[in-house]
Amino acid sequence: MVTTLLVAVVALALIFDYTNGFHDAANSIATIVSTKVLTPFQAVLLAAVFNFAAYFFIKDHKVANTVAKTVHEEFITLHVVLAGLIAAITWNLTTWWFGIPSSSSHTLIGGFAGAGITNALFMGQHAFAAINSAYIFKIIAYIVLAPFIGLFIAYFITIIILHICKRAKPVTAERWFKRLQLVSAAALSFAHGTNDAQKVMGILYVSLVAAKVISSGSAMPEWIPLACYTAIALGTMSGGWKIVKTMGSKITKITPLEGVAAETAGAVTLFITEHFAIPVSTTHTITGSIIGVGLTKRVSAVRWGVTVNLLWAWVITIPISALIAGLVFMLVRHW
Repeated sequence: MVTTLLVAVVALALIFDYTNGFHDAANSIATIVSTKVLTPFQAVLLAAVFNFAAYFFIKDHKVANTVAKTVHEEFITLHVVLAGLIAAITWNLTTWWFGIPSSSSHTLIGGFAGAGITNALFMGQHAFAAINSAYIFKIIAYIVLAPFIGLFIAYFITIIILHICKRAKPVTAERWFKRLQLVSAAALSFAHGTNDAQKVMGILYVSLVAAKVISSGSAMPEWIPLACYTAIALGTMSGGWKIVKTMGSKITKITPLEGVAAETAGAVTLFITEHFAIPVSTTHTITGSIIGVGLTKRVSAVRWGVTVNLLWAWVITIPISALIAGLVFMLVRHW
């Protein structure tokens, strides 16, 4: 049944997807802007186009299914989803304002889980009865693994490229890598769309099930993927320049060659995790990749003080989002 609450939840989900787009735009464009291959406007246009292009290629929404199952169905209500979305949007905007590249994926999952846990307590159940531990543990594991996967792939790609190009003229090599960076940035933007847009699809799907508009296990309505890819692409068009500065220059200085390596590593990691239905953080992945290319020069080339601050933001994202969602749920559960 379509209600005002359901309409509000759908609207907030798409608003979150929009904030995800401008919050995570930096992941796709930071290196290509910092190397001056494209202007900021050209870069966000490229990223937005390839974010949306994923809609035409990804039809098996496995990541959406993983997100949808992080909370057991009997504990999912529209109020749970509403509280989770409010918490996720709040944390996304807070970290964007302070230029902190935290994970939009993990704030959404943390908010959803936190609201589900609070609902379980109000239902007289054990707090973690609401949580599907198999899915949550997999997501938490990849908070740690995704940056390291990106780091190692980027490190070895950079070493291979340097070996292949060791006799090339620097001017010629740089010209070619500036061209190649257009390809690698497009690939990363496409991969970002395949993974991140699906997370809100899962949230919208369980919202329709909770509202009894569709039955559990039925096919996802086609408007959901179209709306989610559109929202994230429009958000990407809005930029996110504070985070671009952190990602593109504060971690380590990036050349076009290193930009190609980092973006390629990030894209490969996201394609692999999408294949295995793991909703990883694009932010974590590309940060690890940027650190990987920095390590090929020397350990001191990475600004570890900045990196440690980012790690703290990653650690606290899920628990803070869960706490905010729990508080919001207590306020809205009787609406």
